[in-house]
Formats: sequence, C-alpha cells, structure tokens
Amino acid sequence: MRTDWITRAEAGADIPTIREIDLAAFETPLEADLVDALRTDASWIDGLSLVTTDQDGRLVGHALLTRCHIDDTLALCLGPVAVFPEHQSTGAGSAAVRAALKAAGEAGEHFVTVLGHPDYYPRFGFTRASTHGIGLTIDVPDEAMMALTLDADHPLPRGTVRYAAPFGI
Repeated sequence: MRTDWITRAEAGADIPTIREIDLAAFETPLEADLVDALRTDASWIDGLSLVTTDQDGRLVGHALLTRCHIDDTLALCLGPVAVFPEHQSTGAGSAAVRAALKAAGEAGEHFVTVLGHPDYYPRFGFTRASTHGIGLTIDVPDEAMMALTLDADHPLPRGTVRYAAPFGI
C-alpha cells in the first residue's frame, strides 16, 4: 500500500476526470450521475469533495461528503468513493476518505453516515448505525449502514437518515 498519495479539495478542472473515475470504478453510470447531480444540489458543501493524486498530479481517486440529516440533526453522507481500477487497493481511496473526514472535522461537522461495504469503512472508525439507533426508510443490510462521530464530545444522535434528493432515498 502506497503512502505517498496527495489529497486536496476538488477544483473545477477536476470534474471531468472525477466522472471518468466514477465511470471506471462502478458497473453503471449511476454513481457518476449522482455526483454530477449532487454538485448542483443544496447538499453540496464546498471543500468536502476530495481527490487523490499521484506525485505527478494525475487524479486517481475521489471521496465525496454531502449534507444529510439524522432526523433534524445536521450530518454528512460519505459517498461515492471511487478509485481508477488500476489504483484500487493501493491506499488511494483511503487517503481520499481520511482527507474528507479531516476536512469535515475542521469545518466543524460532527456526524458522518455511509452506506457501504462493511469490511472497508470500519477502518475509518465507522460502526454499525443500528447500534446507535440510526436507520433508513429503506431496507438495506444492517451491517452496510454505518455512522461515525468526528468529535467524541458529540455522541451520534438517534434517528432516521434523510439523504439529499439526488440519492432518491
């Protein structure tokens, strides 16, 4: 696993390559289309779309945090997270996720949710959301819905996650 990845907030010039990353990383264009839709949605927060580059500045990965709610409490949703297939399992995705979570904490955010692979996201501190009384309005595997507090002084709230409209949930 490489440790020399560079992370930064996305810039306007990165948008086409981020779409390419999403199209290459996922089986359908749904995630790429979701990122495009979120970019124009009120849930978008400048500075919380992070990219991973190699030492030559080539984009290889992306992690996105957008606004969601746990009942009426402000929270963030992590995803999509994507890496060009040839750079998967190199730490590029983890670098983007860590940078996104750090940026969120520095911005004063407290809570992050993710609907994702239960073997991947716990490495960042995510735990099963249901153990905190957090759920969704749709059926998903219990182990796939996870949550994280970025600040130990703010325990996770109980409630139902409400995603931004582009998620369709």
